[in-house]
Amino acid sequence: MSQTQQTQQTQQTQQTDSASSSSSFSLPFIPQTAAAGGITITQPPQTATSYYKIAPSQTITFAWNFTDVIVTPTSLTVSAVGANGNTYPVGPTDGIIPGDATSVLWDIYAYQTNNPNKPLSPTSYTLNIWADNRGPGAARRAGYMSPNTGLQFALYTPQPYTPLASG
Repeated sequence: MSQTQQTQQTQQTQQTDSASSSSSFSLPFIPQTAAAGGITITQPPQTATSYYKIAPSQTITFAWNFTDVIVTPTSLTVSAVGANGNTYPVGPTDGIIPGDATSVLWDIYAYQTNNPNKPLSPTSYTLNIWADNRGPGAARRAGYMSPNTGLQFALYTPQPYTPLASG
Protein backbone atom coordinates (compact mmCIF):
# COMPACT_ATOMS: atom_id res chain seq x y z
CA MET A 1 0.00 0.00 0.00
CA SER A 2 1.41 3.39 -0.95
CA GLN A 3 1.93 6.26 1.49
CA THR A 4 -0.99 8.15 -0.11
CA GLN A 5 -3.35 5.17 0.24
CA GLN A 6 -2.39 4.71 3.90
CA THR A 7 -3.02 8.40 4.60
CA GLN A 8 -6.44 8.24 2.89
CA GLN A 9 -7.39 5.08 4.81
CA THR A 10 -6.35 6.69 8.11
CA GLN A 11 -8.41 9.79 7.31
CA GLN A 12 -11.46 7.66 6.44
CA THR A 13 -11.12 5.71 9.70
CA GLN A 14 -10.86 8.93 11.70
CA GLN A 15 -13.95 10.35 9.94
CA THR A 16 -15.90 7.15 10.63
CA ASP A 17 -14.84 7.15 14.30
CA SER A 18 -15.74 10.83 14.59
CA ALA A 19 -19.17 10.30 13.00
CA SER A 20 -20.00 7.33 15.20
CA SER A 21 -18.94 9.11 18.38
CA SER A 22 -20.95 12.23 17.50
CA SER A 23 -24.10 10.14 17.02
CA SER A 24 -23.78 8.49 20.43
CA PHE A 25 -25.40 9.92 23.55
CA SER A 26 -23.51 11.86 26.17
CA LEU A 27 -23.64 11.23 29.88
CA PRO A 28 -24.52 14.16 32.14
CA PHE A 29 -21.76 15.80 34.12
CA ILE A 30 -22.23 15.20 37.84
CA PRO A 31 -19.71 16.89 40.12
CA GLN A 32 -17.97 14.64 42.65
CA THR A 33 -19.34 16.87 45.41
CA ALA A 34 -22.97 16.49 44.26
CA ALA A 35 -25.50 15.22 46.77
CA ALA A 36 -27.93 12.41 46.07
CA GLY A 37 -31.08 13.80 44.50
CA GLY A 38 -34.56 13.49 45.87
CA ILE A 39 -37.90 15.17 46.32
CA THR A 40 -39.42 17.14 49.16
CA ILE A 41 -43.18 16.72 49.56
CA THR A 42 -44.90 20.12 49.71
CA GLN A 43 -48.54 19.01 49.63
CA PRO A 44 -50.16 17.69 51.74
CA PRO A 45 -48.17 18.85 54.76
CA GLN A 46 -46.13 16.12 56.42
CA THR A 47 -46.58 17.49 59.94
CA ALA A 48 -49.60 15.25 60.55
CA THR A 49 -51.45 12.50 58.70
CA SER A 50 -53.97 13.90 56.21
CA TYR A 51 -57.34 12.15 55.92
CA TYR A 52 -59.27 12.00 52.65
CA LYS A 53 -62.86 10.96 52.07
CA ILE A 54 -63.62 8.37 49.38
CA ALA A 55 -66.57 10.21 47.84
CA PRO A 56 -67.58 11.98 44.60
CA SER A 57 -65.62 15.14 43.76
CA GLN A 58 -62.91 14.32 46.31
CA THR A 59 -59.46 14.56 44.81
CA ILE A 60 -56.03 14.54 46.38
CA THR A 61 -53.19 16.72 45.14
CA PHE A 62 -49.71 15.46 45.91
CA ALA A 63 -46.98 18.02 45.18
CA TRP A 64 -43.21 18.10 45.59
CA ASN A 65 -39.99 19.94 44.75
CA PHE A 66 -36.89 18.30 43.34
CA THR A 67 -33.72 18.72 45.38
CA ASP A 68 -30.22 18.08 44.01
CA VAL A 69 -31.59 16.23 40.95
CA ILE A 70 -29.16 16.77 38.07
CA VAL A 71 -30.36 13.91 35.86
CA THR A 72 -34.07 14.47 35.20
CA PRO A 73 -35.94 11.15 35.02
CA THR A 74 -37.89 10.29 31.87
CA SER A 75 -40.92 9.46 33.98
CA LEU A 76 -41.97 8.99 37.59
CA THR A 77 -43.99 6.16 39.06
CA VAL A 78 -46.39 7.20 41.82
CA SER A 79 -48.24 4.64 43.92
CA ALA A 80 -50.02 4.33 47.23
CA VAL A 81 -49.24 1.29 49.39
CA GLY A 82 -52.01 0.50 51.85
CA ALA A 83 -51.65 -0.93 55.33
CA ASN A 84 -53.49 -3.93 53.85
CA GLY A 85 -50.46 -4.58 51.59
CA ASN A 86 -52.16 -3.58 48.33
CA THR A 87 -50.48 -1.15 45.96
CA TYR A 88 -52.58 1.31 43.95
CA PRO A 89 -51.47 3.50 41.01
CA VAL A 90 -51.87 7.22 41.76
CA GLY A 91 -53.11 9.71 39.18
CA PRO A 92 -54.97 9.65 35.89
CA THR A 93 -52.26 7.81 33.93
CA ASP A 94 -52.00 4.57 35.89
CA GLY A 95 -49.29 5.95 38.15
CA ILE A 96 -46.84 6.97 35.40
CA ILE A 97 -46.26 10.73 34.99
CA PRO A 98 -43.64 12.86 33.19
CA GLY A 99 -40.23 12.91 34.89
CA ASP A 100 -40.27 16.66 35.41
CA ALA A 101 -43.76 16.76 36.97
CA THR A 102 -44.01 18.41 40.38
CA SER A 103 -47.53 17.28 41.26
CA VAL A 104 -50.19 14.72 40.53
CA LEU A 105 -53.95 14.88 41.06
CA TRP A 106 -55.67 11.66 42.16
CA ASP A 107 -59.43 11.28 41.89
CA ILE A 108 -59.91 8.55 44.47
CA TYR A 109 -63.64 8.17 43.85
CA ALA A 110 -63.07 7.71 40.10
CA TYR A 111 -60.39 5.13 40.90
CA GLN A 112 -62.82 3.37 43.25
CA THR A 113 -65.57 3.34 40.62
CA ASN A 114 -63.30 2.16 37.79
CA ASN A 115 -61.57 -0.60 39.79
CA PRO A 116 -64.25 -2.68 41.52
CA ASN A 117 -61.92 -5.71 41.73
CA LYS A 118 -59.27 -3.78 43.67
CA PRO A 119 -61.11 -1.10 45.66
CA LEU A 120 -59.39 1.36 47.96
CA SER A 121 -59.72 0.43 51.62
CA PRO A 122 -60.38 2.86 54.44
CA THR A 123 -56.89 2.58 55.93
CA SER A 124 -53.52 4.33 56.07
CA TYR A 125 -51.24 4.58 53.02
CA THR A 126 -47.66 5.40 52.16
CA LEU A 127 -47.05 7.41 48.99
CA ASN A 128 -44.20 5.96 46.88
CA ILE A 129 -42.52 8.00 44.15
CA TRP A 130 -39.54 6.77 42.16
CA ALA A 131 -37.78 7.49 38.88
CA ASP A 132 -38.49 5.08 36.05
CA ASN A 133 -34.86 4.48 35.29
CA ARG A 134 -33.99 3.67 38.91
CA GLY A 135 -36.85 1.67 40.44
CA PRO A 136 -38.35 1.66 43.94
CA GLY A 137 -35.33 0.15 45.68
CA ALA A 138 -32.62 2.27 44.05
CA ALA A 139 -29.60 3.19 46.14
CA ARG A 140 -28.78 6.84 46.75
CA ARG A 141 -26.64 8.21 43.93
CA ALA A 142 -25.22 11.68 43.38
CA GLY A 143 -27.39 13.75 41.03
CA TYR A 144 -30.07 11.09 40.57
CA MET A 145 -33.49 11.08 42.22
CA SER A 146 -33.76 8.70 45.16
CA PRO A 147 -37.12 7.00 45.79
CA ASN A 148 -39.40 8.77 48.27
CA THR A 149 -41.64 6.92 50.72
CA GLY A 150 -41.94 9.63 53.36
CA LEU A 151 -45.60 10.66 53.08
CA GLN A 152 -48.31 8.95 55.11
CA PHE A 153 -52.01 9.64 54.50
CA ALA A 154 -55.31 7.91 55.19
CA LEU A 155 -58.57 7.29 53.36
CA TYR A 156 -61.96 6.84 54.92
CA THR A 157 -65.49 6.04 53.78
CA PRO A 158 -68.17 8.41 55.07
CA GLN A 159 -70.91 6.81 57.13
CA PRO A 160 -74.55 7.92 57.08
CA TYR A 161 -75.64 10.19 59.91
CA THR A 162 -77.14 8.38 62.88
CA PRO A 163 -79.15 10.56 65.28
CA LEU A 164 -78.41 10.13 68.99
CA ALA A 165 -81.98 8.97 69.63
CA SER A 166 -81.41 6.04 67.25
CA GLY A 167 -78.59 5.00 69.34
